[in-house]
Amino acid sequence: MRQEVWLPPWLEQHRHRAWIGDVLLAAAQVVLVLKLQQPVVTGATVALAVFAAAAVLLRRRVPERILMVATGVAVLTMITETVAAGLFITLGVLTFSAAAYSPRRRPWRQAALVWGAIVITGSVMDFGSWWGPDQFGLFAWIFGGAGAGDSARMRRAYISEVTERARQAEQTREQEARRRVMDERLRIARELHDVVAHHIAVISVHAGAAGHALRDRPEEVWPVLDHIRGAADTVLDEIKSVISVLRDPNESDPTEPAPGLERLDDLLDGLRTTGFQVRRQEHGERRPLPAMVDLAAYRIVQEALTNAHRYGDGSALLDVTYRPGELEIQVTNRIVWPRPRRSGSGFGLLGMRERAAAAHGQVTAGPIPGGGFRVHAVLPALQGSLT
Repeated sequence: MRQEVWLPPWLEQHRHRAWIGDVLLAAAQVVLVLKLQQPVVTGATVALAVFAAAAVLLRRRVPERILMVATGVAVLTMITETVAAGLFITLGVLTFSAAAYSPRRRPWRQAALVWGAIVITGSVMDFGSWWGPDQFGLFAWIFGGAGAGDSARMRRAYISEVTERARQAEQTREQEARRRVMDERLRIARELHDVVAHHIAVISVHAGAAGHALRDRPEEVWPVLDHIRGAADTVLDEIKSVISVLRDPNESDPTEPAPGLERLDDLLDGLRTTGFQVRRQEHGERRPLPAMVDLAAYRIVQEALTNAHRYGDGSALLDVTYRPGELEIQVTNRIVWPRPRRSGSGFGLLGMRERAAAAHGQVTAGPIPGGGFRVHAVLPALQGSLT
């Protein structure tokens, strides 16, 4: 099985330019090996020059192996006394390459093995003449190549890490932007459902009353039509307030406060004009609520009463209880059987639960014994409880 060759990512992207540089460096190695052997150039010197060129061309593909082979060739030439001085320059280049391109980071071990093999062989062959000032130059060349290669490796790794983090950060920003868009779409959809469902239900009831009035008491149709027109104007105004921010991104924040429990009287009065009777009870001391809780409480009451109006017997009980640290809302009504054929979409109950969850509260809804239906919500009621 052929073993896959590891290459740095930057080298994969610039393979052709790297190959041209290797060819030029190989040619320079040939010139150095031959030049340093003048005035006598033998066949062995030419063979070593060709080997140095081949080693440079293979240094990126198999950096550690070619370094070990070149070290073995240098040791062999020292034993046979055919050593070429230019070959030691090649060893420094190959040490740099092994430190820079090897899959494993161990530059000082590689440099120590190369220098140790050369020093041991030189000491064994001619200890007296081997140790001299020139050996400090060989040491600096071998270990300097390893240090430079390791620095180049670390720099590429740093650039690669910074690039990857930038890419991930950009991807995270895009995902966060998409998530916020989805959250905003869900919020707008929930607002529209709450507003439209309530007022359209009122309009539907008034339209039915107008139909009966036209057949039996035509003179009473005008107040009913006024209620329909008023409900239609109200729903249009509320829809405009919900989606107006989408029309102009530079538009300032709306000055009208979001609806809260202080508008319950208007909500109940609008329902009573349709003949729907709501009995309201309050327990505990009324106090200011966090804006998110106040809005969620109003919308939950609005949706629960709208459902009670649509599916109930024409009456409901609204119970609002202020307790230390929480607000409890309960809407109870009797269900008319058989229920209307047109069933709801289910988004009303889902919207109530989502609003409660956004305010760190909860909503439960379902039938109760005796043929009734109850919506029960518990929301935190302390200022700062949502931070």
